[in-house]
Amino acid sequence: MKKLALTTALLSMVAVAAPAFAYQAEVGGSYVFTDFDDLKDTHSFGLDGTYYIKDVQTRDAPLNEAAFLDRATNIKAKVDYADNNGIKNTFYGAGAEVFLDGTDFYFSGNLGRNELKAKKYDVDNRVTTYGAEVGYLPAPGLLLALGVKGYDQKDGKDGADPTVRAKYVTKIANHDVNLEAYGGFGDLDEYSVRGDFYFDRTMSAGVDYYKNDLTKEDEWGFSAKKYFNQNVSLEGRIGVGDDYNTYGVRAAYRF
Repeated sequence: MKKLALTTALLSMVAVAAPAFAYQAEVGGSYVFTDFDDLKDTHSFGLDGTYYIKDVQTRDAPLNEAAFLDRATNIKAKVDYADNNGIKNTFYGAGAEVFLDGTDFYFSGNLGRNELKAKKYDVDNRVTTYGAEVGYLPAPGLLLALGVKGYDQKDGKDGADPTVRAKYVTKIANHDVNLEAYGGFGDLDEYSVRGDFYFDRTMSAGVDYYKNDLTKEDEWGFSAKKYFNQNVSLEGRIGVGDDYNTYGVRAAYRF
């Protein structure tokens, strides 16, 4: 009996001492194939990375929403590259999200540059984009934010417009869901909505819609994501536009 009691006590101590899984960085690689109705198909590749100032605790929430629910301040960077028949399209971007400790306030900022080059068409265009937000979290899992999004083109054209965004992670019928909405107004006229349903902590399916009056984009998206363990994830998305379809895949690793 003494041995049994001692063993039970040791196992209890181990269980209490065992920390929940945590991570401080994530890196990912992506590929997108675009099938145009009237143009040649294109291929693009991407790399992205996010570093969190403090360890992110996954707890019992969906793994995909762990950083948001843990209010994890972070910095991130992304590179996309495509070279199709001599038409090169490159994007470089960086950003940061700050959840102010001890308060419910949120700040974010991003900066990007898109370069499009095609010698045979005498095209050499560069566009710098930027954005900033101030947000507030009035309830667990709910973010409301106001901001500005702008651009500056090589040819001298520029502009900046106000934006509004909301994100809410909650439960419906004992399942976690993620709901998002975004709008940019003025010359931009950009809108998007998204919903994700989590079958469990590791697997989700989502639907999104994006419309931009300036670039004439109008696209529905259907996606799915699976975490094979705490570190490795794989996701895919199909985008359906007016005259094109996109097929994308992304693999990521957390550590």
